[in-house]
Amino acid sequence: MIIDAHQHFWQIARGDYDWMTDEVAALRRDLLPAELEPLARAAGVTGTVLVQAAPTVDETLFLLDLADSSPLVRGVVGWIDLTGDVRAQLSRITHPALRGIRPMLQDIDDTDWILQDGVIDGLRQVADAGLRLDALITPRHLPLIDRLARRLPELPIAIDHCAKPVFDGGDPGQEWRHGMTALAAHAQVFCKLSGLATEYGPGWSVDTLRPVFDHVLAAFGPARLIWGSDWPVLELAGSYPDWLTVAQDLTDTLPEADRALIFGRTALRFYGLD
Repeated sequence: MIIDAHQHFWQIARGDYDWMTDEVAALRRDLLPAELEPLARAAGVTGTVLVQAAPTVDETLFLLDLADSSPLVRGVVGWIDLTGDVRAQLSRITHPALRGIRPMLQDIDDTDWILQDGVIDGLRQVADAGLRLDALITPRHLPLIDRLARRLPELPIAIDHCAKPVFDGGDPGQEWRHGMTALAAHAQVFCKLSGLATEYGPGWSVDTLRPVFDHVLAAFGPARLIWGSDWPVLELAGSYPDWLTVAQDLTDTLPEADRALIFGRTALRFYGLD
């Protein structure tokens, strides 16, 4: 059993993907379940978590409709305005597949935005609704998510893409290592093994990504480490089967029970998909 805990779908005519500039022109086409299902089937992936790609409630409703029509999708991470009427927005997107909320923190200039009193109150309501936070962050946010976890220990948090480490000469740096170790001290914080091929760029491989993998494995352990593809963004740097193969090679010295956690069971537990 393999669960892909981080993938996206989009339909360009919907018009709310403001981040799709010419720099990612290769992704500016409709990408829907029919494109992913054969890749997932060939890879042995039996279910996915579908993650928002636009900061609108309407896109979340679109994703929930796709979850109804695609047996591959086991859960959805959507979006709401955490500074608005959270209760009303959650009532609009109430659905059995909804598992979490993801503000697009990497695109918000104010690094401290997540710690505003209004946002904290919104996240408390998210936790009260039995939902989780996917944290789309870069290393500048690591101390803030540490403080967030202290303030809201009841909120499960998944760090997307290992917090997008900056590979300076191939090394993610001591600031990133320290920040990830601090986050791992919070039992409710998990880490997604995803997005690393895109962050590294040309030349990514088992060897080049091992420093990041070894650190997050030591910090979080397999019971809080979750594999995801980040497809179709992954296609900017590589292919679905290549990334899965590299991730499996990174874990090839681990006991089979630990690999089963990373490639499926941890995702089932974190997102409540059992």
